[in-house]
Amino acid sequence: MKKISLNGKWNMSGNGYNVEGNIPGSVYSFLHVDNKILPDPYFRDNEDLYFEIANHEYSFEKVFSHEKPAHPTKLVFEGLDTICSVYLNGVHLGDTANMHVEYSFDVTHLLSQTNTLKVVCHPVNPYMKEKNKTARLFGAFDCTEGYPHVRKAHCMMGWDWGPRLPDAGIWRNVYLLEENGSRLGDVHFLQRHEGGKVFLTPQVSVIGNISPKITITSPCGEQTELSPNAENEILSPELWWPNGLGEQPLYSVRVILQENGVTVDEKQFKIGLRQIKLIQNDDQYGKSFYFEVNGADVFSMGADYIPEDNIFRRITPERTRALLTHCKDCNFNTVRVWGGGYYPDDYFFDICDELGLIVFCDMAFACSIYDPDQKAYDGITEEITQNLKRIRHHASLGLISGNNEIEWHFIEYVNIAGRKDLDHLKGVYLDLFERLIPSILNSVAPYIPYIPSSPTSGGNFENPNGENVGDCHDWEANYLLCRNKFYRYVSEFGFQSFPSYKTIKSFTKEKDRNPFSKIMDRHQRSNGGNELILTCLNRNYKHPTDFESFVYASQILQAETVKYRIEHYRRYRGRCMGALYWQLNDIWPCTSWASIDYYGRWKALQYSAKRFFAPILISCEEVGHLQTRSFINTEKGTFSNEKSATLFVTNDTLSQIKGRVKWAVKNAKSEPIARGIEEITVNPLSVFRLEKLYFNDINPETDHLVFSFEVDGKTESFGMVLFTQPKYYDLENPNLTFAVNGDEITIKAEAFAKGVCLEDTENDLIFDDNFFDMEKGEKKVKVISGKISSLKLRSLYDLK
Repeated sequence: MKKISLNGKWNMSGNGYNVEGNIPGSVYSFLHVDNKILPDPYFRDNEDLYFEIANHEYSFEKVFSHEKPAHPTKLVFEGLDTICSVYLNGVHLGDTANMHVEYSFDVTHLLSQTNTLKVVCHPVNPYMKEKNKTARLFGAFDCTEGYPHVRKAHCMMGWDWGPRLPDAGIWRNVYLLEENGSRLGDVHFLQRHEGGKVFLTPQVSVIGNISPKITITSPCGEQTELSPNAENEILSPELWWPNGLGEQPLYSVRVILQENGVTVDEKQFKIGLRQIKLIQNDDQYGKSFYFEVNGADVFSMGADYIPEDNIFRRITPERTRALLTHCKDCNFNTVRVWGGGYYPDDYFFDICDELGLIVFCDMAFACSIYDPDQKAYDGITEEITQNLKRIRHHASLGLISGNNEIEWHFIEYVNIAGRKDLDHLKGVYLDLFERLIPSILNSVAPYIPYIPSSPTSGGNFENPNGENVGDCHDWEANYLLCRNKFYRYVSEFGFQSFPSYKTIKSFTKEKDRNPFSKIMDRHQRSNGGNELILTCLNRNYKHPTDFESFVYASQILQAETVKYRIEHYRRYRGRCMGALYWQLNDIWPCTSWASIDYYGRWKALQYSAKRFFAPILISCEEVGHLQTRSFINTEKGTFSNEKSATLFVTNDTLSQIKGRVKWAVKNAKSEPIARGIEEITVNPLSVFRLEKLYFNDINPETDHLVFSFEVDGKTESFGMVLFTQPKYYDLENPNLTFAVNGDEITIKAEAFAKGVCLEDTENDLIFDDNFFDMEKGEKKVKVISGKISSLKLRSLYDLK
């Protein structure tokens, strides 16, 4: 096989534009990234300009030279977005209608010395609106009407965290493929694990009459030849483990075809030797839901991933690697690919393989009612088949979900649409997600676990977001209520915050920098989102008096609310076995649920995640005014005066740990009032619960509890709790100061300090810890990336 890339320089014309740019690319990348004709689409309300531009037709054209082929030759597009017509030398090759599908055309007899390749991208907005006049389809309320009619990344039409920017173009590679001899067909690897041994069967189909040669190279470089279509024992197998449970050794497999000593085709893969199962067994609570990897029960810790940019050309391996490396560094072992985007590139899964991140992967369907005709249905069949075959060999791929939230919200969507054909639409749903996709998966990768939707309790519209079976999306606004719930696996939950103030400055003018200005509202896509932030902020913290303080306080609030939930879920390991918060990243600069904003800046939540996802965690189930007194003016004597704490140590490692739990009640000056120590042993993959401690005589407005777990004199985990809302706690001025020595910063506090935030007003820095609580004394923080320029400190004391 000979592959000739047609990427690179192309011409784009339409709507009065005629420019040169780079493919892979799009209308937006040609006009903004390559030529700077249009301003930043994310600045203020420039979204409107870009949306109007998408209402027009654009042609992408390339002239290239090519010798008349001596062998059959195909023109291959790995991704066309979305309703396109393809022409070569004036001949219409075909039309496309699905950006998630790879298209190929036989062009053997059309190629000449000089060739003109043209792709016409027809606008989707008029198409959707016309289709929706006769067959109304509904879905996410934040999107352009009619979007379920097109197989295009739904989030390009808007979402409750993203703009309406329906780009178009040739968004993945385009090339010629000359078949100059025998060629490889499907290549597939089956693993069998038994008694500590691993057996690998490379299933290889060949178009031609020669046998493939297969070599496997171990992580240490030892090369072995494998027999095709037969079971081969892998000697001294090195197993792949999720992050935190072991290493991620990968084997390189090369499959080649040779004729007369010349390689005519080859494929290369990286695989990991592991067994991943989704365990769903009946138990005393309902039915379990968790990953078992190489026999170990894994508590999933991570977040939900969305596309990293509305202009897909700007999503690069380097950018994705940085984002996913942040996940590994913050103790994630799982990342969920949300279904309203696209099927990630191969490099996404390669990186997850290397970093030990289990991928919980939705198919590209979300929050929508679908009713495809036969042509669209055939396209969906091809979409699912192609993408599952492409990603199935990855060690990181742990679970396929048919869609995001459709089963849960199906009746809601139908009722809003006022449909009378409920039985028909239910039938379409069941056919797509409970027959078609699982049947394809069973054919191409039967070993990958499948669920029809997320959340689900098993399908068929039976209590899909139930507490005791399957995974759950917990969107209860009052985070305090989470302790009344014991979900089996929580794959979505979260709370919003504003992004970094530097990020806000990137899309606003100075006059816009108010939490409730028009432009800030345009970059807050969740209807009522700011109101919820403000309500919860004012319940817990003193009201910020300037915008920067408001941004800081919103991030502290987000971190605390998510921490409150995750620590609860981890305390009940065994009953609950997963906590994936919404969401990891942003698609543009905005107010959202993300823990890392569009520019890669860590919010308070990302730093908090590093602590609450630590493999060894001490946490506290406290009872105080926050739990017992609903309102400060509630009559005394009508609510419980209990002030107590139950400490838990969660061990998510494969080793037994022995250590010391230390706790102390201290006042705002960090002076101890009471303290205790207990030696404990925590078994692997388990939780140790200590006896409940009562502190009914303390003053919740001046005293707090601090606790830690030490192993061999080293603090593995640290925490603190208040027994009242932070705004009622009488903080002393900590008089924070710092000293810099190279990449190390020493912070000094003269009293208890809560929510200590380090930031550099000039440069972007990532620290080994930030947004933390500290007692009187010193704490050392290291700069992980970036160069110190102009540091400043703040804490909750500054909200006054």
